[in-house]
Amino acid sequence: MKVSNIIAKFLYKNNVTHVFELSGGMITNLLDAIFIEKKIEIITMHHEQGAAFAVDGYARSKNNGISVAFATSGPGATNLLTGIGSCFFDSVPAIFITGQVNQKEQKGDRKIRQLGFQETDIVSMAQPISKACFQIKSADEVIDILSKSFEIAISGRPGPVLIDIPMNIQSQELNILNEDIKEVIAVNSNTELEEEFWKEFYKDIKSTKKPLILSGRGIIVSNSVEKLIEFSRKTDIPIVYSLLGKIHNYDEEELNVGMIGTYGNRWANISIGESDLLIVLGSRLDIRQTGADIDSFMSNKKIYHIDIDENEINNRLSNCISVVDNASNFLERAIKNIPSDKIFINQEWKNYITILKNKWSDVTELQNIIGINPNKFIEKLSKHVDSKNVGIYTADVGSHQMWVAQSLRLNTFQRFITSGGMGAMGYSLPAAIGAYFASKKVVVSISGDGGFQLNIQELQTIKRLNIPIKIIILNNQSLGMIRQFQDSYFDSRYQSTVWGYNAPNFEEISLAYGIKSFSIENEEDIEKGLSKMFEFQEEPFLLQVKIDLKTNVYPKIAFGRPISEMEPFAEPIEIEGT
Repeated sequence: MKVSNIIAKFLYKNNVTHVFELSGGMITNLLDAIFIEKKIEIITMHHEQGAAFAVDGYARSKNNGISVAFATSGPGATNLLTGIGSCFFDSVPAIFITGQVNQKEQKGDRKIRQLGFQETDIVSMAQPISKACFQIKSADEVIDILSKSFEIAISGRPGPVLIDIPMNIQSQELNILNEDIKEVIAVNSNTELEEEFWKEFYKDIKSTKKPLILSGRGIIVSNSVEKLIEFSRKTDIPIVYSLLGKIHNYDEEELNVGMIGTYGNRWANISIGESDLLIVLGSRLDIRQTGADIDSFMSNKKIYHIDIDENEINNRLSNCISVVDNASNFLERAIKNIPSDKIFINQEWKNYITILKNKWSDVTELQNIIGINPNKFIEKLSKHVDSKNVGIYTADVGSHQMWVAQSLRLNTFQRFITSGGMGAMGYSLPAAIGAYFASKKVVVSISGDGGFQLNIQELQTIKRLNIPIKIIILNNQSLGMIRQFQDSYFDSRYQSTVWGYNAPNFEEISLAYGIKSFSIENEEDIEKGLSKMFEFQEEPFLLQVKIDLKTNVYPKIAFGRPISEMEPFAEPIEIEGT
């Protein structure tokens, strides 16, 4: 059996249903083998970065179901790197397979830059942003390296693995039986906590006045949303979440607080600033979650930090009570160990948070703006979409990302995905393609005009495959988040964000690709635009929403100040460095 055929069979055996790729000479063996097998769907993208983001979106949308991106050697492989990094920073399991030039055309130890055409050492380039990288040296290694790669990708804290395969090895014959190709099982260890830990844990909960749970992406990765909600209900502890830990808005609104962080809901940031007990589940507690003033964030509170990666605990912060464990395992045991002698009632604290919510509503943060209020638009979108077959929202990176995170309301069956640690513009559209194939439900992709132009070519993929992605572009004719940064620190000198930048009429661009579209410029047309977008449920549609150029994202932590002190009412005391 040819190595390329073995790889095709292995992928199918390990529940890979889709591969995303852009063809090139060094992966033709692999593509042909998968085509002949006819068991895995090949999704041809129009850029390798798009393929990488599609794999990312697929895994996030299918409870960490693994998918694969293929790329040829040289530029094909290097174009994957941003997507690989996005998977690495946000704990997304994925396999990236690159073709490599024939072994006899590789430079080896020679002091030259390159021997074969498009020869590139992608393994060395990808190592810092991967859980593991391998280059297959002989056909005999194929099964072992594939098995090891899948195990690494899905075990512990998930992440991407890259496998580089020379062209000549792909076509070699290997004596192997179908039964030798086995399904890989994740290897995860559970941390056993002593009875004394649980006594102390619940003693702290009982004695606290202002407790909070912080939901990070670890809750999503470990498929623990329902366990988190059960724990919150039984202990009466409200939940705040990070950008990547956003969960659906369940029934007990007073227990579901909002997003914290640099652009968090003001009431949520005030709440976490005043809390005296914080239970952190699967969140890194990076600067965008805590603000730069770490001492203020930690003051007067006890912090339990539960994370599968021990290196993330007591990293920026110190003196947290450390629990190295999968969030699902921890919550399961936490629920089991809840004492029966007392119900936890924090009504005064919950009432206070409700007062803060009413005082600092996300849809009234922006004052005296011209035209459409983006927070109000997102709120109306949530209500309109609630009755539709929408399973996933994807957001790009920029001002619109924060408006969406602040104001999007999710129902029980919906999920929100975006690029967090990498913060890669151009993410939303290709990620939405992956999300659709993972969920087979309508996907709403939201982008700004800047980010959308980075992978605009994937409109052709959507049209060719007639994928029901509802594309929304919040068009402010600028790179708005950086423009706001220039207002704060560079005396409104708008080089490269307004000056030297522009965007086309996306309604016309969409029609050129054969996708129906519509534009709205005022709040009176919002419902009309949303209705048009869903008039034909199973077709793609592009809705251009025109936003005034000077519309800012508020609230925003005043950099250098405590998390509860936010613009525009507080001024930053130092320039942002991250």
